[in-house]
Amino acid sequence: MPGTPQHLVVVGGGMVAQRLVEALRARDADGAWRVTLLAEEPRAPYDRVALTSYFSGRDAEELALGDPELWRDPLVTLRRGVAATHVDRASRTVTTSRGDVLTYDHLVLATGSYAMVPPVEGKDHRGCFVYRTVDDVAELRGFVAERERDLGRALRGTVIGGGLLGLEAAGALAAMGVDSTVVEFAPRLMPVQVDEGGGEALSRLIGALGVNLRLATATKAVKAKRGLVDSMTFADGESMKTDVVVFATGVRARDELAREAGLPIGERGGVVVDSVCATEDPAVSAIGEVACIEGRVWGLVAPGYAMSEVVADRLLGGDATFPGADTATKLKLLGVDVASFGDAFAAEAGSLEVVYADPVAGVYKKLVLSDDARTLRGGILVGDASAYASLRPMLGRELPGDPATYLMPEGAQADPHASAALPDDVGVCSCNNVTAGTIRCAVSQQGCTDLAEVKACTKAGTSCGSCLPLVKKLVTAELEKSGLEVSRALCEHFDVSRAELFNMVRVTGERTFSEIIDRHGRGRGCDVCKPTVASILASLGTGHVLEGERASLQDTNDHVLANIQKDGTYSVVPRIAGGEVTPEGLIVIGEIARDFGLYTKITGGQRIDMFGARMEQLPEIWRRLVDAGFESGHAYGKSLRTVKSCVGSTWCRFGVQDSVGLAVDLELRYRGLRSPHKLKVGVSGCARECAEARGKDVGVIATDQGWNLYVGGNGGFTPRHAVLFAEDLDTETLVRTIDRFFMYYIRTADRLQRTAPWLEEIEGGVDHVRGVVLHDSLGIADDLDAAMAAHVENYSDEWADVLSDPVKLARFGSFVNAPTTPDTDLAYVTERGQRRPARAEEVAAAREGDTDVDVRDIAGEPLGPVLIGGPSIPVRS
Repeated sequence: MPGTPQHLVVVGGGMVAQRLVEALRARDADGAWRVTLLAEEPRAPYDRVALTSYFSGRDAEELALGDPELWRDPLVTLRRGVAATHVDRASRTVTTSRGDVLTYDHLVLATGSYAMVPPVEGKDHRGCFVYRTVDDVAELRGFVAERERDLGRALRGTVIGGGLLGLEAAGALAAMGVDSTVVEFAPRLMPVQVDEGGGEALSRLIGALGVNLRLATATKAVKAKRGLVDSMTFADGESMKTDVVVFATGVRARDELAREAGLPIGERGGVVVDSVCATEDPAVSAIGEVACIEGRVWGLVAPGYAMSEVVADRLLGGDATFPGADTATKLKLLGVDVASFGDAFAAEAGSLEVVYADPVAGVYKKLVLSDDARTLRGGILVGDASAYASLRPMLGRELPGDPATYLMPEGAQADPHASAALPDDVGVCSCNNVTAGTIRCAVSQQGCTDLAEVKACTKAGTSCGSCLPLVKKLVTAELEKSGLEVSRALCEHFDVSRAELFNMVRVTGERTFSEIIDRHGRGRGCDVCKPTVASILASLGTGHVLEGERASLQDTNDHVLANIQKDGTYSVVPRIAGGEVTPEGLIVIGEIARDFGLYTKITGGQRIDMFGARMEQLPEIWRRLVDAGFESGHAYGKSLRTVKSCVGSTWCRFGVQDSVGLAVDLELRYRGLRSPHKLKVGVSGCARECAEARGKDVGVIATDQGWNLYVGGNGGFTPRHAVLFAEDLDTETLVRTIDRFFMYYIRTADRLQRTAPWLEEIEGGVDHVRGVVLHDSLGIADDLDAAMAAHVENYSDEWADVLSDPVKLARFGSFVNAPTTPDTDLAYVTERGQRRPARAEEVAAAREGDTDVDVRDIAGEPLGPVLIGGPSIPVRS
């Protein structure tokens, strides 16, 4: 019987604190420790690295780290909005900002750092900000919106600091449509990470994106008018108008709590700790940006994560020590790839530098090697960082081939099998400290058979994700080494992948599942291959999804052209292209919802969902919708869902293009386009990005010269931001580009694969797809164009077709022998926000008039008193 657990108090609610709690609970099977985490911010730990995405439509909750179940663990207490104000080391207590006194057996300081603001005159004027927390950026966003309304024009913004944080802040301002200038004291951007050549390339790339640069410039003062930022002056005597200023000049360790407790502090700040992250007090540790380890403070997440793992191990009796700081960084700043690792500046004696530079393409790459040109010591990659995943793990080791091949254009690599031959002790995932050997063991000893299982088992690739291509190569190689066939078979009935089967059917022309499985597979099929074949046939435009044999292949939702809900009823979702709807259309939807007792919800995709319809009601509901000019919104299908739009130049004073018109055109063009997974599109009329286009599979953002196209943005369990695909396209070129992108995705993606992982996994990545779509590198552009033209020409609304066909209509009945008779055992439980079946005792009590929920019979007559609000929801009693 385990004893009473010891009490660990963690002060700080950042990424490093979260990792410590996660690591400790994952290893502490006996419950030796209970944890209290004091988070000064009013939220659970979140991904501060992804803070800029807050400006692209993600809210604070979406930035949350890890599994939320961690904070519901009975041995974990998360106290939001509570700071530690005093530490008494003698009594081992912590006093909080709420006056509570917590006793600890061990204390971990993970207080992080704060944004440093230089002593610039006027730094406290309204309109001056720092860029550090969600609250900081929320305040910045609110100020920008308010000032734009007041001034009636786009704002001018200035970021002081051209390092990592400065360029992140510039990206945030650009996302809000602010005309931005970066002021940097050093003669180049990111002076800590890149050299002069890399800085020049980065300046050209950032400047080409519309961000103004003032390098080798010292800021003297910020001036205000009527209390609001108006201009700034520089040490050289020049001045510049500005409406908002963001200071991003570095951070300082939040070590005041440790100072007050009498713990030793480093020369440049931070709590001094040893190789096991312990302070001079054995009951107190420090991790992350507040810890001064190996004589310095590390402002990167990877060293902080390593410290968390060390402390978790030590608390449980282990002997782990700090492995050293991995200072490698790989970022995408304002859409520009930048990576720096190892001895990037060739400081070590006898170093050689191999450099590739293409000023026209905006690419700069440098490798630092030993004097025999064999051992990799470091590198810098600007504009194309595709080689980073293969290079970083090889630091301190001999490269397997000519180093110059790593610097070739388009991410050309050395021997493609070299990365799979990495020694076991080479670190592959620096965020989670996972080695190549750990990944191999996950396959060979722990039974993992694919990338998803390896990620879950080792946590490799679950943070920044930059190591995933390398992890996948290692997994594939280990599976092959173990004698396991690395199969891309669709299922046991088809030995080919979904993409291969698509091309077979496209070329050979089969039109039924029976023909396809007879020729290309075996057996009778299963619930994997049948819906996949149904999707392939639908993508090829072979007829209605409920026509003949195809009807039996569909998933539940496609089977009845509606989404089944958890209570057994269905949703009805008419298409509202681009979110544009007439008053008459709204009235029809309202009348239908009223007449059929449906719950209505305006969705994030700018359409109206109606919930609670029984199967036999679907045809009559859709008859009224079709008669009013509506058509299927395909909410049930793996196809285009919506094209979200802002109001654009038609109404908005900031809009530079007609985003609504384009959104409507795109939605009508791609409606009914069946694909491996659902597709979402967004069109924003200016850089303020109100349609959240960069979170969509295809995102379009208006510019003064045309349209910028983004691809590969996905929501769901692993949200991804879209990547810039092409810039300043005219409308005709834009539409043709999207046509080809969708068609190439449909032909080559795996079953149920969204566009983001498809772009990651397809050979050559986004550069390959860009070559196919924009430059016809495979010579298939005409074929892709023809396929889309055929889709557009042959489109027919699925529900209109059903209503005109008695055979298809016969499918929509609750009972075979009484298709229009309702189920008299069906009860309606009213419970706002919850859709659950009525329990048997509730129904029985309702029939006797003794109940505390609103239960109705099938005709809608109440069987008990109405005590809980909300729509009536049909459930089986």
